[in-house]
Amino acid sequence: MRVAIVGCGLIGRKRAKALGEDTLVVCADMVLDRAQSLAMAHQGCTASSNWRQVVTRKDIEAVIVATTNDALAEVSIAAVQAGKHLLVEKPAARNSAELTLVIEAASRSGIIAKAGFNHRFHPALLKARELVDQDAIGPLMFVRGRYGHGGRLGMETEWRGNPAISGGGEMLDQGVHLIDLSRWFLGDFVEVAGHVGTFFWSWPVEDNGFAMLKTEAGRVAWLHASCTEWKNLFSLEIYGRDGKLHIEGLGGSYGTERLAWYRMLPQMGPPKTTIWEYPGEDTSWAAEWKHFAECIAQRKSPCGSLEDAMAAMRAVEALYRQSGTADNSNPLPNSHVRAPSMAMSVSR
Repeated sequence: MRVAIVGCGLIGRKRAKALGEDTLVVCADMVLDRAQSLAMAHQGCTASSNWRQVVTRKDIEAVIVATTNDALAEVSIAAVQAGKHLLVEKPAARNSAELTLVIEAASRSGIIAKAGFNHRFHPALLKARELVDQDAIGPLMFVRGRYGHGGRLGMETEWRGNPAISGGGEMLDQGVHLIDLSRWFLGDFVEVAGHVGTFFWSWPVEDNGFAMLKTEAGRVAWLHASCTEWKNLFSLEIYGRDGKLHIEGLGGSYGTERLAWYRMLPQMGPPKTTIWEYPGEDTSWAAEWKHFAECIAQRKSPCGSLEDAMAAMRAVEALYRQSGTADNSNPLPNSHVRAPSMAMSVSR
């Protein structure tokens, strides 16, 4: 495919690197230097500061949207209205009102649209999904998940700390990954309870989120997302009646990616243990793109759809309501594209 990327920050660069045999034709960023820097790394790619012109180009088949949260919905709607297949980074919008407009526009356009939930494509999580599908740990009971980082000096001045740009704090940032993965394993959640709050960072969004989510069958996800973790952490434990799967690490500063399978023995006691480790480069971005391209070729619904993003968004919004967190972002008024804001100059 011939691909365009809007938003040339860290995530845009990761997406470009993961395209495999597909071709990055053009990249756009309101800061032209960023777009030019990315374009230089891809032969034949051009750079632009006008994303509207980019997403409507006739030679583009798919658009990756990797902007700040306030621009995700606007750029996505313009892309799908132009008939382009869409991969938009999580959380896919600032709120469910914006995301509804993206989903409606994608449905009318008949294109393939996917939310950027690359965590589903980490090898340890793919292996865990395979084991669950094989009934390796028996009927599922609950999930316990923790995800967090320690922040960095000046983080409170970044766009993620501005609710008008981000739409929310840590629960909307890393927390949506935990919610999405838990729902992927346990099923739809019908009850959401918990609390979000600011404990350390001097900003108007939450730096910690705590959630208890329950399915209709009574399966529970017990989750904590934090940017006061100090030592970066990813841990997801999936409990079944016959055993447990524990995924730790995501590579890099989160530590080597690792899956442990603990099998309960008839006599109980210490379980039989099998461990897989996945050192080296993060392959989730390339695996997710390959899946997305296959979905386009086969006209099938992707793993990690816009509807999956909506389910995670609604859970986060329920937590915000329970915690009395004000919604400081503004939903798009209609399906038309708005004029750019200064915030759009920032990439992920």
